[in-house]
Amino acid sequence: MKKYLNQLNDAQLEPTIQKEGPMMVIAGAGSGKTRVLTYRIAYLMSQNIDPFNILALTFTNKAAREMKSRIGKIVGESEAKNLWMGTFHSIFAKILRFESDRLGYPSNFTIYDTQDSHRLIASIIKEMGLDKDTYKNKQIFSRISSYKNNLITVKAYFNNQELIDSDVMAKRPKLGEIYKNYVDRCFKSGAMDFDDLLLKTNELLTRFPEVLAKYQRRFKYIMVDEYQDTNHSQYLIVRALADRFQNICVVGDDSQSIYAFRGANINNILNFQRDYEDTKIYRLEQNYRSTKNIVNAANSVIANNKNKLEKVVWTANEEGHPVIVNRSLTDGDEGRYVAASIFENKMNKRLQNKDFAVLYRTNAQSRAIEDALRKRGIDYKIYGGLSFYQRKEIKDVLCYLRLVINPDDEEAIKRVINFPARGIGQTTMNKLIVCSNEQKISIFNLIKNINMSEIALNNGTKTKLSEFATMIQSFQLISKSKNAFEITDHICRASGIIKELKKDSTPEGVSKMENIEELLSGIKDFVEGQKEVAESNGALEEFLEDVALATDLDNEKSENKEKVALMTIHIAKGLEFPFVYIVGMEEDLFPSPLSINSRNELEEERRLFYVAITRAKKQVYISYSISRYRWGKHIDCEPSRFINEIDEQYLEFNEFNKKYSNNPLLTSDIFGDISSESIRLRVPRNFKKEKNINKITDSDSKKRPSKSNLFDYKLTVGNIVNHHRFGKGEVIKVDGVGVDKKAEIKFQSVGIKRLLLRFAKLQIIS
Repeated sequence: MKKYLNQLNDAQLEPTIQKEGPMMVIAGAGSGKTRVLTYRIAYLMSQNIDPFNILALTFTNKAAREMKSRIGKIVGESEAKNLWMGTFHSIFAKILRFESDRLGYPSNFTIYDTQDSHRLIASIIKEMGLDKDTYKNKQIFSRISSYKNNLITVKAYFNNQELIDSDVMAKRPKLGEIYKNYVDRCFKSGAMDFDDLLLKTNELLTRFPEVLAKYQRRFKYIMVDEYQDTNHSQYLIVRALADRFQNICVVGDDSQSIYAFRGANINNILNFQRDYEDTKIYRLEQNYRSTKNIVNAANSVIANNKNKLEKVVWTANEEGHPVIVNRSLTDGDEGRYVAASIFENKMNKRLQNKDFAVLYRTNAQSRAIEDALRKRGIDYKIYGGLSFYQRKEIKDVLCYLRLVINPDDEEAIKRVINFPARGIGQTTMNKLIVCSNEQKISIFNLIKNINMSEIALNNGTKTKLSEFATMIQSFQLISKSKNAFEITDHICRASGIIKELKKDSTPEGVSKMENIEELLSGIKDFVEGQKEVAESNGALEEFLEDVALATDLDNEKSENKEKVALMTIHIAKGLEFPFVYIVGMEEDLFPSPLSINSRNELEEERRLFYVAITRAKKQVYISYSISRYRWGKHIDCEPSRFINEIDEQYLEFNEFNKKYSNNPLLTSDIFGDISSESIRLRVPRNFKKEKNINKITDSDSKKRPSKSNLFDYKLTVGNIVNHHRFGKGEVIKVDGVGVDKKAEIKFQSVGIKRLLLRFAKLQIIS
């Protein structure tokens, strides 16, 4: 054991060998808190403490497995197996298995997952004859979950007039009845949901003092990891179990409390000293993960939070490079900047894909990043969510688009014929499939002529099918005169997809809407980009081909390859990467517009940013756009307030890329002529030069061609050029004159492309 203790610094050693009494370890990011927790458990076992008397609670199974494995290497595998170590839910489920008969449950009770709960609530709503649009099963489940985590039982609900009134005001007066029916049905089925595992444990320890005494005697030493993420229900269980011996050790970082939306209560760690007398406080302030610049930048941000525990995180690591702040014109440009930067760093520093992570506030932001990485041939993996084009709502829209191009696409029909719901059920679908196979015609052809068919369907169903076919045919007609963005925007509205998604106001529902918005933005970006490709008009076929190729490429990639990590900041917590890119650092995105109504919510967003910065070991890149596509329109953005909160000495601002200096969305002909008399020639007295404005010399101005085509006078066959989307390529043919001049270029990544030079953004390399 001694050789392991020698690996710790003084600050880590003290809490490790502290045996008795309540203690709190305030651990900064990358300070080795998991190591302290692991070695403390191993130390207690080396001091002849029975592992059966030790309870260790974590938030993830992965953390529990890793800690148990480390402890096993120190004290032996067989002894480590006797530890009560795991997540809150797994440990409490274990206790409930032993004691379930006291609560009227069988010991082999079922644990419902979220999907099981959703289905049960949906069937209860249907049986009660309630409007499913008013009583959305996911919203109801979320509400019930919140009640349970705040220990509001069915009885407590009906005794609380405020809760009843608030549900009446929300036009959901039957919520209490649904809650009661849900609890009764779970009980009848011998089932508990995830929230029950906490609620029923609290009930067990409160109603049966002998059970509480039994587990108090058993768990003489209690350790809790990530204590700042505990909710009210978890807090009460831990406090009850620790009440007898008070040998409780909690480890956490108030600066990394980012789960308030899941019920986490930061006050649990802030008020720990009030709950336990003679609490010993230990601070782990030395960061072993990041460079000095990263640590100092993170410190300068979190210093703006008022509600926090005092600590000063520092590091003995190298100074490192400042945090790089990049400004892009659009979110598409932001994606291309990130991809180019990763490619450059890989080449120059001999790094692997796994050394990079791209972090964002919402899942919808992955689209622009994915597109840019794909075009660069950089492998990536989305963590905690599907690849953008694999998400259900996106696939639904793409299937509508596929039907416009090819109405005989059977899989597409099966997916969208009843989405949004139009009363065409599975029974009808089964009849259509059988009949189409018998008659050897496509399902769509069958639906088109449904009134002439002898298929056994009632007139109402036939009318619905006929209306669906007419709708698809109208989309086909419109698509002939519209580009990909215009037809997709029309389909999203006319099909009822947008209306359907707007009904769901849960965070999940909002996220789906954001994803549809992001898809439209991506298509708009694609259409704009196609303008410079000769013989292209940004049609729907071109976009679907682009997506199909992208998907094919994804499928071809070996799963064994190391990949760039793409994830939300919430998912990144607990992870580390040498290079971290934090994208979308704009007001109303990060901080989220839903989180600026109160100081507490804003401070949580700031803690989230702190977590993002401290994931990096070597380098942090912060990126924002000055405009972003929303619903196919450019929305002006301003940089996040969090960027300004970082001390400037730890920042390095990228020069605004010169190739973006001409706004492609503006042309001079929209402005009127100004008479020479009204032009102000005199410089104002208090004029101040901006730091980053480059002077334009006479020689620069002479170099600039006056024509709209930048390359009329010098682009020739054999030139090596660089394109912002397609990368490096060789000019193999130039033809046409004036505004119609085209170049045929063989690109390394995408093959041969014909570009209209008046639109093309080419940089001649040689």
